[in-house]
Amino acid sequence: MIELCDRRYALPARKTVVFCVDGCAPEHLEAALEDGLMPRLAGTLAAGGLFVRGRGQIPSFTNPNNVSIVTGQPTRVHGISGNTYLDAASGEEVPMNDPRFLRVPTLFERMEQAGVRTLCVTAKDKLRALLGACREGGPRPISLSAERAHEQAIPELGIASIPGVVGRESPSIYDWDISHYAMEMGLALHERVGARLLYVSLTDYVQHKEPPRGPMSDRFYARFDALYGAYLDAGFVCGVTADHGMNDKTAADGSPNVRYLEDALREAGLPGLRVLLPITDPYVVHHGALGSYATVYVDAAAGGGARDRAAEVLARLPGVELVLPREDAARRFALPPDRIGDLVVLGDRSTVLGKSAAYHDLSAVRRGLRSHGGLHEAEVPILVSHPPRPEVRARILGEGAAPARASAARAQASALSNADVFDVVLNGLATAPA
Repeated sequence: MIELCDRRYALPARKTVVFCVDGCAPEHLEAALEDGLMPRLAGTLAAGGLFVRGRGQIPSFTNPNNVSIVTGQPTRVHGISGNTYLDAASGEEVPMNDPRFLRVPTLFERMEQAGVRTLCVTAKDKLRALLGACREGGPRPISLSAERAHEQAIPELGIASIPGVVGRESPSIYDWDISHYAMEMGLALHERVGARLLYVSLTDYVQHKEPPRGPMSDRFYARFDALYGAYLDAGFVCGVTADHGMNDKTAADGSPNVRYLEDALREAGLPGLRVLLPITDPYVVHHGALGSYATVYVDAAAGGGARDRAAEVLARLPGVELVLPREDAARRFALPPDRIGDLVVLGDRSTVLGKSAAYHDLSAVRRGLRSHGGLHEAEVPILVSHPPRPEVRARILGEGAAPARASAARAQASALSNADVFDVVLNGLATAPA
């Protein structure tokens, strides 16, 4: 066993992989299963695997949720509050991609310390350093990205070319197939590096571009299923979850349904307040830096009562669902209070939040914006390929839970979060060691 914060994890008895399907709401998998696009996934569910609706972390963005998955902890504990945060000392907006922002080790670092070889593969290079963090010394997890696969190698293990091992060149980060390339990397490399515990994090380009049952979406999930089956055939126990879901965020004319917070505050006679959009990352083609979560920083020069007045102005905007002061937001969403603004603002299911109309370049998302960040994108699938022990299934689904169903295209409700998925696949399964 290893210990990580308040959790204990068994060492993997079998080769184990968890996939984070970026931007995948439960509805994506349900639609693909109902349409017969995922026969290998359906087969594992019919044989007793688990498929439930769980919750992700708020904000429902990539970095905080991926780190929750690989630490088993909420944002308050691991410290990654968004894709970007405001450095109070410098006043600059800083990407939270560097391991120095982590406040706890990852499961992969602790497994390496225990002698278990691990491998992390991410489609987006921005996650590579976080997933491969080594805060406490000792062996470092192997962490690679599909985005930069052509630049990477593992010379100490005789791997001079990642594409050479995979058997094809990596697609563009804006290609529908880049996520599958990350999965192929894990399959091709795990035996070469001796890894028994894998994490493969995908990208949400397809989910930003199409809803479930779109033609590209269908191709995406059919290919995912084929690779999921290849992992099963290679002897893996598979877990599947997501960092967040995705919703349509367009106005009636098809343009982005945006509320510009700095513009609204200025028009209300409250200039000088700073809006931070923690969705901001290098992949603006996905979302144009528009999501359903924002934070507002109130300068002391704004005078007493400025925070309350700003909250009142923003709460009146159509599409703004929730405005919370820092302390309330930190308590409600388990956020680190020193890494969020004076106010936290959430948009509703169909609304995204921006800084000002002049700030954003919307050329890449002019029509049909789909995005995330708020409460309505925080529901995620949690799926395990092999049967949980009966007492674990009862704990997850309730004491009166029905046994595994022969047809399980619909996820059952649960209290799990995506931070629990490694606990289930390592501690909760009925499978005997291979």
